[in-house]
Amino acid sequence: MDPRESRLVRRLKQRDEAAFREMIRTHQTDVYNLIFRMLGNKEEAEDLAQEVFVTVFKAIESFRGDSKFSTWLYRIAVNHCKNRFKYLSRRQYHATQPLDDVSERAMTGRDGGPTVPLQAQISRPDRMMEGLQLEQAIQREIANLDEDQRMLIVLRDVQGLSYQEIASITQLPEGTVKSRLHRARMMLKDRLQKYL
Repeated sequence: MDPRESRLVRRLKQRDEAAFREMIRTHQTDVYNLIFRMLGNKEEAEDLAQEVFVTVFKAIESFRGDSKFSTWLYRIAVNHCKNRFKYLSRRQYHATQPLDDVSERAMTGRDGGPTVPLQAQISRPDRMMEGLQLEQAIQREIANLDEDQRMLIVLRDVQGLSYQEIASITQLPEGTVKSRLHRARMMLKDRLQKYL
């Protein structure tokens, strides 16, 4: 754990409210992006992100420092997503908001800087429209993957986490993460063939 993260954790364990606000400022975009990509609904993602931060604050004493704080935070977020999936599936829930209707918060990268959508990297209007359609198709097909496959794709390919971090979050061996991610990518590739 780096010194800054270590100080933040120490302050959180002392129940420092300023540290709680700092934790939210530092990690809210990543946590929201993860949850939004997993659930596909802005309101659910906002509510669940708040729950995640409250859980972290309440459970900070259980953080042992075996992994990075952000990895531990992601594990809590992923567990909350899994629980929300179970809750929503019992209520016949389907994502009501298309994933391409992403808020400004969801369009920032892991480092807090803006990501450049695929269509913004293309100069010609016709190509820009093709890029937008492909981006929407990718988002739609990610949303149609099963929960575990979507989680791995989001953690690795959207959030940019390392295999080691994903293994720590999912509590799966790194080799299992790699093989399951490979299968998820192959399934996603097959589903995207109709758009190419």
